[in-house]
Amino acid sequence: MDYKGVIIEESLSDKSVLGKVKIIEIKVEPITPEHKTSWLKQWTLHTVEIPEEKSDEIAMDISKSLDNEHTSWYADYKNEKYHYIIYSGKVFKVDLQNPVLYKTAKEHGLSIGIPEYQLISPS
Repeated sequence: MDYKGVIIEESLSDKSVLGKVKIIEIKVEPITPEHKTSWLKQWTLHTVEIPEEKSDEIAMDISKSLDNEHTSWYADYKNEKYHYIIYSGKVFKVDLQNPVLYKTAKEHGLSIGIPEYQLISPS
């Protein structure tokens, strides 16, 4: 089962990873002070689809491609079984039947400066 999620183009230091995924939609949003990304004027959100057989590989590619200068970025995608939460140098694959890793993923996000309201929580 394929995965669906969002990658923010401005979060990537190496944008070539966008060529490895199927882009379903592109949306541009202006930056507000609560986004805490004052060095940007906008976000370009790519809604993407990722084949299940490439999900681990793409997660690692995204993790290596995220901006190292501004480390408070993540990307995520999920299907009905798993949810990938991807930070620079760290990937969490949360089993949706046992979502205990959400706590660890959220703690990591907070530790690198991502605002709490932006972090993934079990739904």
